Amino acid sequence: MEVTENIIIKAAMLLKQGRLVAFPTETVYGLGADASNPEAVKRIFAAKGRPENHPLIVHIASVEQINEWAVNIPDVSWRLANLFWPGPLTLILNKRPEVPQAVTGGQDTIALRMPNNPVALSLLKTFAGGIAAPSANRFKHISPTSASHVLEELGSAVDLILDGGPCQLGVESSILDLSGEHYRLLRPGHISVSELEAVLKTKLCTSNTSGVRTPGMMAVHYAPLTRACLCTNERFSESLDKLVKMNKTVGILAYKYQPVSKQANFISMPEKSAEYAQSLYAALRELDRLKLDIILVEQPPETESWRAINDRLGKATVPIDI
Repeated sequence: MEVTENIIIKAAMLLKQGRLVAFPTETVYGLGADASNPEAVKRIFAAKGRPENHPLIVHIASVEQINEWAVNIPDVSWRLANLFWPGPLTLILNKRPEVPQAVTGGQDTIALRMPNNPVALSLLKTFAGGIAAPSANRFKHISPTSASHVLEELGSAVDLILDGGPCQLGVESSILDLSGEHYRLLRPGHISVSELEAVLKTKLCTSNTSGVRTPGMMAVHYAPLTRACLCTNERFSESLDKLVKMNKTVGILAYKYQPVSKQANFISMPEKSAEYAQSLYAALRELDRLKLDIILVEQPPETESWRAINDRLGKATVPIDI
């Protein structure tokens, strides 16, 4: 639905009534509910088919609102928030006692972020509270980067979808755990490790040995229903030829490989990581709709700027095994 001031007011009213509203962020579309209302939060899990022990990110409208959700807040949290918010950074902090366990998956930590999207910020300011919002898709499926993706995934399970156009970044936020003695990057995103370390003034742990559960940590996630396989450029032509000889219908997602002849179901991806990330989920959805036997994905470069993309592809695909 086209977003006007009246629509924002309606969306905020629905949230206050315990209903679900999908809204755009700069990363992906979120499925929002009043974070202070456990019954409303449970509707998120039901709509997504998501286990209730999986924590949600609470979206807020200002840096100052951190105090409303967290305690024992380290000083570095304020530096990070003031530098990167609004933006694609989620901070894991120790929660206030009154924060519902439904939001945190039963943990004593809370995930907070301030999204960098005018529709999301307008909704948050009008609602005047925290909005719990995982990605607006079925559990483990491809994240939505447009309003049409949300409708396709969740349909009437959502009371209102705010259409803010395609998402600018296209992959989920970085998740940084500040709740313990060591700072840990639990999910890579648009903000690089070096940018975060420059603020933290220490090296980040990139393995989760703390046991804190966060969104996107399942071994299989962001995945199409069609089997998707990751393949290096060196093996791409050979693997494709074998699949064709096996009479498999194949979708191709490649940034470097160029077909020798016109091939159906071929999507050429951008060679720049930021542009690739923005179009990744939409491309996977496009191929998934064709109900092919397999989607063959060319392995992107394994460099820092591609870290978040490789993280998502690592969970959405399996290695080629032919």
